[in-house]
Amino acid sequence: MNHDEFGKRIENIRLRLYKTALIYLGSETLALDAVDETVYKALCSYKKLRQPEYFDTWITRILINECHNELRRQKRFRPLEELPETATEEFDALPLKEAIRRLPKELKEVVILRYFAGYTLTETAESLQIPQGTAATRQRKALKLLKLELGEEVSE
Repeated sequence: MNHDEFGKRIENIRLRLYKTALIYLGSETLALDAVDETVYKALCSYKKLRQPEYFDTWITRILINECHNELRRQKRFRPLEELPETATEEFDALPLKEAIRRLPKELKEVVILRYFAGYTLTETAESLQIPQGTAATRQRKALKLLKLELGEEVSE
């Protein structure tokens, strides 16, 4: 992969990366910063990528790590009562947002990648570096918890 191909692949996935970071971080500014940092880190190390066909999941993993780093930084510097800015008021008004935030980390990651970033189950598993069966199980558990949280009946 050369610089031109790297640039084209980044442009093809940039919106997806932004949406993923936005859901993780809840702030347009922080999401843009996380995407920029992700692209920078990927640019510095893309020649180490052994299998270019896994570029999307590789860069998504970098983004997820950046989001986690930012969330840790925020915990150190921001009072718990203060809420982060959000991207859209419509999403803010939904009880779904708060229900997703309350999910355990490993379930939340699957929901964000599958339903907000548009990844397939296989891409989600690769991005999170877990088996596909584990991703499917976490997805089922997360959906079950969200249905309970939002007051819908769960049908087995």
